Amino acid sequence: MNKAVNDGVWSGSWVAERLGVGLVGDPELTDLLGLALRRNPKRAHLLVSNVLGKHVPQSPSIVYGYGFTLGRRVRELLGAEESARAVVLGYAETATGLGHAVADGIAVAPYLHSTRRPVPGVATAGGFEESHSHATSHLLLPEDPELLAGEGPLVLVDDEFSTGNTVLNTIRDLHERYPRDRYVVVALVDMRSAADAGRLDQFAAEIGARVDLVAAASGTVRLPAGVLEKGQELVARYETEGAGAGSRSSAAPSGLAAQFPAPLKTNLDANPLGARGTARPAPTGPQSTHNRITRVELRWPHNLPDGGRHGFTPQHRIRLEHALPAMAARLAEALPADAHRVHTLGFEELMYAPLRLARELEQVVDADVTYSTTTRSPVLAVDDPGYAIRTRLTFPAHDNPADGPGDRYAYNIAGAGFDAVVAIIDSRADTPELHGLLAQLAAHTPHVILAVVPSYVPERPPMLPEPLRGPAFSSYAPEEVGWLLQDLSDVTLEAPVEEREEAIQSGGAHYAESLPVEYQPSEQYQELFHTALDEAAGRLALAVGAVTELVLAERSPHPVLVSLARAGTPVGVLMRRWAQHRHGLDLPHYAVSIVRGRGIDANALRYLAAHHDPADVVFVDGWTGKGAITRELADAIREFEESDGITGFDPEIAVLADPGSCVKTYGTREDFLIPSACLNSTVSGLISRTVLRSDLVGPHDFHGAKFYRELAGVDVSVDFLDAVAARFPEVTDAVATLAKELLAADRTPTWEGWAAVERISEEYGIHDVNLVKPGVGETTRVLLRRVPWKILARAGAGADLDHVRLLAEQRGVPVEEVAELPYTCVGLIHPKYTRGATGADGKAVAV
Repeated sequence: MNKAVNDGVWSGSWVAERLGVGLVGDPELTDLLGLALRRNPKRAHLLVSNVLGKHVPQSPSIVYGYGFTLGRRVRELLGAEESARAVVLGYAETATGLGHAVADGIAVAPYLHSTRRPVPGVATAGGFEESHSHATSHLLLPEDPELLAGEGPLVLVDDEFSTGNTVLNTIRDLHERYPRDRYVVVALVDMRSAADAGRLDQFAAEIGARVDLVAAASGTVRLPAGVLEKGQELVARYETEGAGAGSRSSAAPSGLAAQFPAPLKTNLDANPLGARGTARPAPTGPQSTHNRITRVELRWPHNLPDGGRHGFTPQHRIRLEHALPAMAARLAEALPADAHRVHTLGFEELMYAPLRLARELEQVVDADVTYSTTTRSPVLAVDDPGYAIRTRLTFPAHDNPADGPGDRYAYNIAGAGFDAVVAIIDSRADTPELHGLLAQLAAHTPHVILAVVPSYVPERPPMLPEPLRGPAFSSYAPEEVGWLLQDLSDVTLEAPVEEREEAIQSGGAHYAESLPVEYQPSEQYQELFHTALDEAAGRLALAVGAVTELVLAERSPHPVLVSLARAGTPVGVLMRRWAQHRHGLDLPHYAVSIVRGRGIDANALRYLAAHHDPADVVFVDGWTGKGAITRELADAIREFEESDGITGFDPEIAVLADPGSCVKTYGTREDFLIPSACLNSTVSGLISRTVLRSDLVGPHDFHGAKFYRELAGVDVSVDFLDAVAARFPEVTDAVATLAKELLAADRTPTWEGWAAVERISEEYGIHDVNLVKPGVGETTRVLLRRVPWKILARAGAGADLDHVRLLAEQRGVPVEEVAELPYTCVGLIHPKYTRGATGADGKAVAV
């Protein structure tokens, strides 16, 4: 039936009669919704839910029951297995409690709601815009940064699904960061127009995901031409006439309170609060509000989140269920014995905790209990039985909002005849400005009870450890480099190359989750290394000096060198030594992990930002191939800025050699042998490649690596550094000349290397640039720790490739000379083993 309990009037009839707006669809729509007007440039009318617990006082059991039932429907839709992998996301502010109730219905899903309250120290995991709202920006601030990163279904909950814009904006933003193959949209009412109805399916097809919709009722809003202008005119006229909107308190005469019936039910749209709202000032003097306000200590469980702003897990839900009876009993003790009508009032985004307390209170007191919350949203109040917002209380914001002071509102409470109002806020809102709300409530009820829930703020992550240094970690001197890594030396991570590649391919594991067995060079190969070092040391010293001078001239006079472990580490040490030799500078130098498909170690960036100016940080690597790490670092820095709000890091890498033309800060663009590329840990301080595996590296840990202490007898790390640094004096003048030439030259990256790799990939029928490793350094890596297919060598290449030819012979890999090759050599990885392991995301794809 579409009538109110007490007088048979639908609470949307006032707007419908004046603007021609109507609801078309399921019969229960008019039981669930009323209509009101608001000052909004995009949408004058407002659908007012009778079962949401926001604007209209309602039985908390009914409010909670609607959300919980929708959650049960989602669980049935997904099935037990998918439900266990799901995450529920609710929208601020109106659907924070609804979304939480949906998560309760699913039972096994964690919950997060968006927020308009930034929290210092909590990284942003995303954000989106709500186009028709008066306050559009939503933030996502999960305590666990991995909460949204899973592959299970994402359940998005809002009170109404009108145009679909908000949901599409959310999915678009999150899908770019955390792609998944299924989404479920949940709403109390689906009110999309015919034009909007097909957009969800179209969008799902575009992103390649399934999108389901679950709603309690559906229909559309009939909007005649010119309704926006007519609505705005109507709002302006009633505000001017003072129809319950312009004063601090809109209330009905007290004599009409007797007409108020029991709590609103699902088919009740509004109660007659009396004549058009008349302002009644708050009492003063001896009968001041302070004499009628009772503060109750809830004894909220320690460290239990007050809601889903930072995430709420099934384990949190269990703790809350155990604590609710005792907390409700404390509220019941504070109520007057003769209270028959009790209203619980939540606070803006704090909807769930007040709702659960109200529902528990409803079970233990002999009184009718209703529930609603305060809001940011300004709505016109008209005291008419056919209008959804009969009265409104206006009071100052009292939680020090980030967007500054402003008015806040509570609807349909003034003049409603409540014997007591229980106001439940969070501690962030327990400020001197709260008096404004309490005074308004005390003017309309004889008893105000205040309960404060502690605002949950995630504990700041533990202080990151100091860098690891030699000789405890690495064979470098402690002042040469600090490793922003954790020591995994005691963990077995190695496997034979072929076995490792096959395991990665079949299991979809990431290449950084294991390590290849360290190659132990033969005596012949070691002789090649020392010969190459003797011949190339002067050339290396010239490149080291040139790139260091470019850094000092263009990047920072006091740079913080941050090498990309591990190939960049010897270069970073040499650059630090050059700065000491030539300028007397003692530069900080660190080594950090970067992983293809996973980005740079964010905790390492946090450490650097805490100890240095990010603008002084210069990332260092040995050489460029086709530029994959260059792009990886740029993407990772951009994501870090978005997540942490820390800016200033320059993703431009400084390298010794840039044969791929991928960077503008380099010592040379020639593709020549850098002897440190010939070996693995034994030329890099006895440190392994970096490791990133979830069971070993937690959210607040640095990435890991191993220190191969047992290889100390064959370690040449310091020998390599000393051999190059010994040539610094003899190249000082040449470095000055080369640096001057480079500073005057156009060094804009052309990405010629990437283009060449794409061409080689197609010419050799590989069709995957990630299987093509260009340059002497990358080719050496292929031979040392991958499954090579063949080596392409530029015709006429001399001693730079002696070690490559030897390794190829030892592994039975053909070397094919090519007349026109932009690199000295190119390594091709065997597709049989590594097609997936070397993909853009570093993962395998089963074949």
